[in-house]
Amino acid sequence: MVPGNKTSVTDFVLLGLTDHTRLQIILFVCVLIIYSLNLTGNFLIMLIIISDSSLHIPMYSFLWNLAFIDICYSSVVAPKMLSDLFSTKKTISFTGCILQIHFLHFLGGSEAILFSAMSYDRYVAIQNPLRYSSIMNVRLCLQLSLGCLMLGFLHSLLHTLLTAKLPFCGPNVINHLFCDIKPLLKLACTDTSLNLHLLNGVTGILITATLFLTILSYVYISRCLMKTSNTEGRKHAFAICSAHLTAVLLLIGTALFTYIRPSSQSSLDQDRAAAVLYTVLPPALNPIIYSLRNKQIKIAMKTMTRKWLF
Repeated sequence: MVPGNKTSVTDFVLLGLTDHTRLQIILFVCVLIIYSLNLTGNFLIMLIIISDSSLHIPMYSFLWNLAFIDICYSSVVAPKMLSDLFSTKKTISFTGCILQIHFLHFLGGSEAILFSAMSYDRYVAIQNPLRYSSIMNVRLCLQLSLGCLMLGFLHSLLHTLLTAKLPFCGPNVINHLFCDIKPLLKLACTDTSLNLHLLNGVTGILITATLFLTILSYVYISRCLMKTSNTEGRKHAFAICSAHLTAVLLLIGTALFTYIRPSSQSSLDQDRAAAVLYTVLPPALNPIIYSLRNKQIKIAMKTMTRKWLF
């Protein structure tokens, strides 16, 4: 019995994505490669930003925060997913399941909100380049970064507490790769309509508001860029902005697909496949997107490589 939860379930069994050995091996190799790229790429981004003093500006402080969150976000799911692919019984404790849900939504929500802060930073840099350093000062950057984490934490805490208080007295097989709210609600021995309404409503508002603010910032950015006569500067700004929008759509698009749709057995089966996309793939692609489309990052990377080699 788990204290305070009135439930006889002490652990859960994760169904996983497939039972076919060959597919499990392929999936294991793919997830391992993607997760390794995530760790390597994001650690490298963090190291480059720390080591190069020319990158100690708000834009790259947000990028450093994004890299840190990406490492933590995928690490909540990927190691357990990899170990379960070759486990005969894919179990997770009740406490471990609730913690996985909390950190998944905490870090995922924080990253989505951070994208809005990054789009605002780009808007200020393009709209008011001469006043950029005075507007985006250290205090404001710190407030925005902490605000993203605080909102993500509160959003996650609401769903985590409501889910943890539900009674689980029957089946304990979760139809998913990891612990998530929707598949876990299917196992509760009580009405979960309130939880589903709050999940769709609160998460929907968070994701929609984040996407709206990001797109709005880039609408104003596009208007500013169309007025500038500096062709080279315009191309550089469009490259950075397009990279940012690509990263936003990768994360928020899959989150909208997963959490806003009505819950059904078929949708849960689709969510299992989509889970790999929004938990493992975007964090691994973010360093590639930002480094390939950012001249300063590439220059700093070359400089750091020369220092290490010579």
